[in-house]
Amino acid sequence: MQRPYLLTKPALLQKLQWVADPIGYMESASAQYPDIFTAKIIGFGDTLVFVSHPQAIQEILTNDRKKFAALGNQNKILQPLVGDYSIFMLDGDRHRRRRQLVMPSFHGERMRAYGQLICDLTEKVFSQLPSGQVFSARNITQEISLQVILQTVFGMYEGERSEQLKQQLKLMADLFRSPFTSSFLFFPFLQKDLGTWSPWGKFLHNRQQVDKLLYTEIAERREQLNPDRIDILSMLMSSRDEAGNPMSDLELRDELITLLLAGYETTASAMAWALYLIHKNTEVREKLLLELDSLGEKPDPMSIFRLPYLTAVCNETLRIYPVAMLTFPRVVQEPVELLGHRLEPETVLAGCIFLTHHRKDLYPEPKQFKPERFLEQQFSPYEFMPFGGGVRRCLGEALAVFEMKLVLATILSRYQLALADHQPEVPRRRGITLAPARGVKMCIKCERARQEPQLTKSLEGESPWLQTWG
Repeated sequence: MQRPYLLTKPALLQKLQWVADPIGYMESASAQYPDIFTAKIIGFGDTLVFVSHPQAIQEILTNDRKKFAALGNQNKILQPLVGDYSIFMLDGDRHRRRRQLVMPSFHGERMRAYGQLICDLTEKVFSQLPSGQVFSARNITQEISLQVILQTVFGMYEGERSEQLKQQLKLMADLFRSPFTSSFLFFPFLQKDLGTWSPWGKFLHNRQQVDKLLYTEIAERREQLNPDRIDILSMLMSSRDEAGNPMSDLELRDELITLLLAGYETTASAMAWALYLIHKNTEVREKLLLELDSLGEKPDPMSIFRLPYLTAVCNETLRIYPVAMLTFPRVVQEPVELLGHRLEPETVLAGCIFLTHHRKDLYPEPKQFKPERFLEQQFSPYEFMPFGGGVRRCLGEALAVFEMKLVLATILSRYQLALADHQPEVPRRRGITLAPARGVKMCIKCERARQEPQLTKSLEGESPWLQTWG
C-alpha cells in the first residue's frame, strides 16, 4: 500500500503558486491525481494531503478525534487575525462548548428577526447609488454585509463608534485583497513591523484600532448590562462556563473579531459572484425574476428564503465559486488507510472543497452555471460543502445563506442592473478565500417594475435548504 501521490514540482514553486494562483495549482494537480495527492504548500507544516473524493471526505469529517482530529493549532495562519482564543484555535471540549454557546445566535427566531433588517439595509445602500454610474458589486455587497454583521453581532445600528469600527474593519480586511498582500499571512518571515508604511505594520496598526474600539464597547456593555438585548455580544457576555465564570475581555475580543471578519468578507464575495453569474446568464435571470415576482409587492423574508429557484441559484454560485477552498485541516491520529493509500500519524490533510465541487462525475460540465442541477438532484453534505463539514462546519452558514437570498431578492426585484463591460471575472486569492478579481463592475439601468409571473414546472419543488430550517 502506497502513500498519497506526492507532487513533483519543487517545494518553493508549489508554495508560490499556491499563494499566487491557487485555482491553477489545484486544477493542475487534480489533472494528474483526481482523488488524493500530497502537496508541499505553505501554512500547513511540511506537507498537506488534498482529498477531493466525497466518500473519503466523509470518512475524514465523521471520525473526528478518533482517526482524524480537528486541532486548532493547524489553523495558525489565522492567528494574527483572530487571536489565540477564537473558536478557530480551540480544541476538543473547549471548542465544543464555545460552539454550543454561539450556535443559537444563528438559528430559529433570532434568524427570523434579522430578515427585515437585511432587506432594509440592502435597500438603503442601493438607494444611494446613482443610475448609470459604474460601481463595484463586491464593494456594495461588502458594505451591506458589514452593516448586517455589525447589527447582528453588536446591535450597533448607528453612531460614531459603529462608523469607526466599520471603516477600520474594512481597512484591515482590504490589506489582504491581493495574492501579494495575502502572502504576509503565509510567509511568517514577512511579518515585520516596519511602521505604518509597510504592509504588516499597517495591518498591526489597523488591528490595534479595531481592538481599542472592541474593548471600549465591551467595557461599556459590562457597566450597562441590558437583558433585553438580542445581539450576539450581549449573549456572549451573559454566558457562563461550567464553573460559572464569564468570558474574559480577551476571549470576547477574539470571538467577536472571528465573527466579524469571517461573517462579512465571505458573504460579500458570494453575493458579488451571484450577481455576476445571474447577469451573465439571461435565461437564469428571467426565471429568477418570474419567481421573485410571484411573491407580490412586499414579500415576507421567510417566503423569499423558501423560493426553490433562488435557492438553486445560490447553491450553484457557491458550487462554482466556493469562498473557502479547503475544509479546516485534520491530523491523522493512528495509521489508517484512505482510498487505498497509507496515512501515518501526524499527517495533515484537508477536504478540497473547490476540487470536489468541480468533479465531472458529480457535476457534468462543472464550469457551466446550471442552477437546475440543484432542482434535479440532492447532493450529499460531502459532495456539496461550501461551508465545510464536521465539527468545524461554519457556524454562520444559516445567516450567510439567509442574507445572500434576501439581498439578491431585494436588489433584483427593485433594480434592473447590467454588467458594465464584457471582461470575464476570474477568482483571485483574497487572504485565505477566493473573491472576484475585478470586483464585478456593474451599473443600475433603472428601477424595475414587477411582472405578473407564469412559473414553469422547472421552478417547482422544495429547496434542500429548507431541511435545515424545518
